[in-house]
Amino acid sequence: MSSRITPVASPSPESRGDHDLNLDIDSPATELTSAAVLVPIVDRPEGLTILLTQRTDHLRDHAGQVSFPGGRVEADDTNHEATALRETEEEIGLSAERVELIGRLDRYITRTGYEVVPVVGFVNPPFTVKPDPFEVADIFEVPLQFLADPDNHQRHSRFYNGARREFYAMPYEGRYIWGVTAGMLVNLSEVLSPL
Repeated sequence: MSSRITPVASPSPESRGDHDLNLDIDSPATELTSAAVLVPIVDRPEGLTILLTQRTDHLRDHAGQVSFPGGRVEADDTNHEATALRETEEEIGLSAERVELIGRLDRYITRTGYEVVPVVGFVNPPFTVKPDPFEVADIFEVPLQFLADPDNHQRHSRFYNGARREFYAMPYEGRYIWGVTAGMLVNLSEVLSPL
């Protein structure tokens, strides 16, 4: 897998975004805030999983949504990997020492003006997590086999700002994984698919 992911601390070669499914109504934002997320792959005895968070309902951006741990790049961050690891520790208490970084997925441009670099890393159990109660309502895992299966990559739509917009969604056991997170998981699925 790591041979098909952009190496750690290398520029992400491609960009994707909310605009990809809505070419007739959306164009990528031009002024972007740099951010990074960790795509944590957990090696469980029953198979690989992806660790996700449910954001709290009172947050200004993406309240209540399912997401990867991550956030804005800060001046002290040496690269996007440092941002992803710092934010992961702040949000869910997972220490950087528990994560083996393997690379990056394509940059993701959001409709809300973020350029997000997804950083992929393995997390080997046992480990403990402690959610920041201000930002994180819940932490859970979803089997990678489910998320990587194209049959589970649904296209949904909503009416927003005067237009119907499409997005990826992957409903799983009462969780609604959609938008940016689902778009990044589609990218991961493509990386994992046979050549």
